Amino acid sequence: MQYFEDIVVGTKASFGRYAVTRDEVTAFAKAYDPQPFHLSDEAAAETHFGRLSASGWHTCAMTMAMVVENFKANDQASLGSPGIDELRWLKPVYPGDTLRCETEIVDKRASQSRPEMGSFRSKMTVFNQHDVAVMTFTSIGLIRTRPIA
Repeated sequence: MQYFEDIVVGTKASFGRYAVTRDEVTAFAKAYDPQPFHLSDEAAAETHFGRLSASGWHTCAMTMAMVVENFKANDQASLGSPGIDELRWLKPVYPGDTLRCETEIVDKRASQSRPEMGSFRSKMTVFNQHDVAVMTFTSIGLIRTRPIA
């Protein structure tokens, strides 16, 4: 199990593989971001996107799926997150793209009021299959401290 004490500032990691499908793009858009350029090729062709594109919020959700899989694979004592900072959608994400993540731990802090947890900040970059950055943000993670034996 990876605890707060195991987090090292400066650590970098690459993980994830998420294939973006047309059906998922339109289903997400219908439910959560029903703008025309997320729903139809014809509407998207009349915009700067040029073709059907995923919602930025869908890109966030796909990234979260990769993050959680990475937590599971690394057996991290995650306690969730109070939020993110500096979210930027840099390039459109299209059906047929394959996303992956790169992250770097930029700082960590022990909680002053909750000794059973700490927090850390990570700079996240999401890339498509052409190694083009499509999204960045800074995440704030909460994590358990190592239990006292």
